[in-house]
Amino acid sequence: MSLTDSAVAQPWPLAANTPDARSLLHRRVGGRLLPVVDLVALVPAVLLAGWQLGAAFAVAVLLVLAVQGQHRLRICLRVSDQVPQLAVASGLPVVVLSPWLTGGGLLGLAAAGFGALVLARGGFYAALRSGYRHGVLNEPTLVVGAGELAGRIVDSAHEHPEFGLRTRVIHPSEVDRLVEVIAAHRISRVLICTGDVALVPVIRASRPLPADVCVVPGLPEIGTALPRAALDEIWGVPLVPLRRFSHGRAGALAKRAFDVVLSAVLLALLAPLLLALAVAVRLDSRGPAFFRQLRVTGPGRTSEVLKLRTVRTGAAQGWAVPAGECTAFGSWLRRTHLDELPQLVNVLRGEMSLVGPRPERPHYALRFGQEIPGYAGRHRMPGGMTGWAQVQGLHGDTSIPDRARFDNQYVEHWSPWWDAVIVLRTAVVVGRASVAACLRWELGGKRCAPHAHHDHATIPPGDDDVPVPRGIDAPDRGAR
Repeated sequence: MSLTDSAVAQPWPLAANTPDARSLLHRRVGGRLLPVVDLVALVPAVLLAGWQLGAAFAVAVLLVLAVQGQHRLRICLRVSDQVPQLAVASGLPVVVLSPWLTGGGLLGLAAAGFGALVLARGGFYAALRSGYRHGVLNEPTLVVGAGELAGRIVDSAHEHPEFGLRTRVIHPSEVDRLVEVIAAHRISRVLICTGDVALVPVIRASRPLPADVCVVPGLPEIGTALPRAALDEIWGVPLVPLRRFSHGRAGALAKRAFDVVLSAVLLALLAPLLLALAVAVRLDSRGPAFFRQLRVTGPGRTSEVLKLRTVRTGAAQGWAVPAGECTAFGSWLRRTHLDELPQLVNVLRGEMSLVGPRPERPHYALRFGQEIPGYAGRHRMPGGMTGWAQVQGLHGDTSIPDRARFDNQYVEHWSPWWDAVIVLRTAVVVGRASVAACLRWELGGKRCAPHAHHDHATIPPGDDDVPVPRGIDAPDRGAR
């Protein structure tokens, strides 16, 4: 089966510049009106609690629904699957409002909000299903796969118009055209029916496009631990929707807001400590207190990253710092990780994030991207002062493939809560390292303490004359 010759597929206009009025109308009515329907449903609750408390309740309910992913329009429009999430969204805000309402008022507000949401969504879904059956609002849908499963999904969509899908099939061998097809034919849904790992970079590249992507589980007959409201379905075949918030504009704005607020607070609180450390670096050895080094800090972006100097001026360059090149105070800084504090300035400027894949020097990033599967994918998100790989102990001379694996996991599953958890875990790690370094006070050891990068203000001209990091050219070492 292919995009152009599938006998089981429903046709749609193939001209790239020809708008599909029905698909555009569907996205406007179906996808965009669901939050509006919820808001209108909450009007009685607003009147019940009064304008101020009622408005606060409605905003809180909508926020909880958005965090739960309940504003995504499902293929299977069954409101019963969403009842638990609607109950949580209606009940959680009343806990915040409890100081201003009595017990009876709280229960009445939660019950009114829950009942209104269920009724409004039930009516809205019924109207959509009716439109689908009459050929209105149908969505152009791309099924990626071959064989019995893909054929079953396409047949089900054709035999059950209440799903509102007009399907075409693209063979896995044609996945390099996926982004082009989605954009050219205004695809609003993509259903992945194959577990081919070659699809991963193509699917990632399609994330910015306005298409809802679902994946059929590898064993669709086996139940998953995901709640029904987080899944989708097409005639008995479960679908797992891919996350969009962390890969869209809303997620980027939320992450940037987190970075600005927390980096500004940390800079204000830690400014005296940073100043004292800079003075100590200057007194410990000749040279500047700070240095700048070019790093890859995002997709197609490089920035000069700030750090406190920990090596002697003019020290040899390489992946690991040679013995004797660290200054006495620099070795202590590396053990405590406090030499990274100046990067809060990079975060405040928007050149980095507090949490993200650790930025690498350009020549290493180029080499790793060519030799390590998935390494280039970590650059989809801005580089961070700390990251999910680092709190697992993957820093210094550790496996690069393992780091890439954890970094990509973080990028795929990012959330503001996860950023907060990583920041807290980093604070614990830094606190323990600082206490241990102060107790041992190992100044001027035989070699520098393990660290993520070498401290030099210049970049070596090539890769051939630098040591090979762990995990490159030595697969048996990459598992360490």
